[in-house]
Amino acid sequence: MAEAHGKLTGRPGVCMVTRAPGAANASIGVHTAFQDSTPMILLIGQVGRDMVEREAFQEVDYRRMFAPFAKWVAQIDDVSRVAEFVMRAYAVAMSGRPGPVVLALPEDMLTDSAPAVPSQKVVVARTGQPTASDLAPLQQALAKAVKPLLLIGGSTWSDAGLQDIRDFATRQQIPLACAFRRQDLCDNRHASYVGEVGIGINPELAQAVRDCDLLLAVGTRLGEMVTSGYTLLDVPLPRQTLVHVLPSADELGRVYQPAIALQSSLDGFAHACAGLAPVAAPDQAGRSAWQRQLRANYQRYIEPPYRDVRLDPARVITCLRERLEPDAVVTNGAGNYSAWAHRYHQFSSSHSQLAPTSGAMGYGVPAAIAAKLHAPHRQVICLAGDGCFLMTSQELATVRQNRLAIVFIVFNNGMYGTIRMHQENHYPGHTLGTDLFNPDFVAYAASFGIAGERVDHTEAFESALTRALACSGSYLIELAIEPEVLSPRATLSGLRQAALRANA
Repeated sequence: MAEAHGKLTGRPGVCMVTRAPGAANASIGVHTAFQDSTPMILLIGQVGRDMVEREAFQEVDYRRMFAPFAKWVAQIDDVSRVAEFVMRAYAVAMSGRPGPVVLALPEDMLTDSAPAVPSQKVVVARTGQPTASDLAPLQQALAKAVKPLLLIGGSTWSDAGLQDIRDFATRQQIPLACAFRRQDLCDNRHASYVGEVGIGINPELAQAVRDCDLLLAVGTRLGEMVTSGYTLLDVPLPRQTLVHVLPSADELGRVYQPAIALQSSLDGFAHACAGLAPVAAPDQAGRSAWQRQLRANYQRYIEPPYRDVRLDPARVITCLRERLEPDAVVTNGAGNYSAWAHRYHQFSSSHSQLAPTSGAMGYGVPAAIAAKLHAPHRQVICLAGDGCFLMTSQELATVRQNRLAIVFIVFNNGMYGTIRMHQENHYPGHTLGTDLFNPDFVAYAASFGIAGERVDHTEAFESALTRALACSGSYLIELAIEPEVLSPRATLSGLRQAALRANA
């Protein structure tokens, strides 16, 4: 919830947990905040200062535990320094590339007393903006490009910055793609938008990334998920002319050596680029055709083909995109089920997609709670696979306690679909530990006082969604998905047969 709050607001969500087991549970959220570049502060209980290094009850050295995936880890041993540490925690979490900070609180320190320190809201200025001379190499690269591509990601955008980067793409006739699980950074109905660069990428868009002569990557680290396992760009020198823009110098050149590297706030870069005059391409007609081609590819890709199945998840998602309000928040965790949403849903406003780029299962339910608490006037839809939902479904108690109105849509195929997919790909017919014995999800929701229903064929979903959206409280829709319907591109038997043929 704290991580999702940070995504929504740009300010750290604060999570407080008990020592050791509590910290271990919270570590998933800390890792998510680290990989997703989300500001967050975790406060953890610690053994008394007089017991340190004795392996006292639930003692853990948090500096060693969280060092690989937190921006700063510290322990407050002196109560008079609490304000100092907390103020620094906010500043570190929000500066540069945002991320999580962990503070350990010894039990006996918390019972000490010290004079109160006046509180002050931490403001981190994001003023870095390239000058005209900084942008001159970019303009020269644009003047040579016939097939440019703009790829945006990251977590520190404002609405004004996103508007500026869209205006820049429109004025320069550059197709605009969003990084993995950052689809809400651009209105997917905008003429410049050409799709998501992530897991399950449109093959035509993947080829476009390979074929582009200028890749302008703004805000995205170009990690494994965005580069299809570091295959869309050559390491360390991409074939494409790479312009990489990030707020943190530590990430520039980390994997890929860009032709042009700019350390800048994302809003600052977008604002500077929005004022650039259109740069004529050597083949302006070719650039225009390139943009139209990529947009047409995207529009074809989001129209689901006919599938002879009882319940088609693609039609479920297209129904959602037609029925939800433009600012509806859609959350999900990790699993094959999320591929349907990434491919077929269209996001229209910023801060409307809450999904972990870290691939953390169980994210959707707590993220939906955070979204509804932050913006009670917005529709909030949680998409979850059966395995993903069961990771955090106990939080329905929090939903009911706070009387929140959230629509939960559970894709129930009776298995861990992603793991099963890999098993069939590499060890066809040999599966282990992927079958699930699920509860009756509708009855489970009812035990928390939450209404719901089961849908087992496509035609019944729209009326169920109507009832869910009209409900004054939360509502759960269980989708009875056939195990054969594994992903938007694959069936279970098809994967197995292809793997058997390959191994024959």
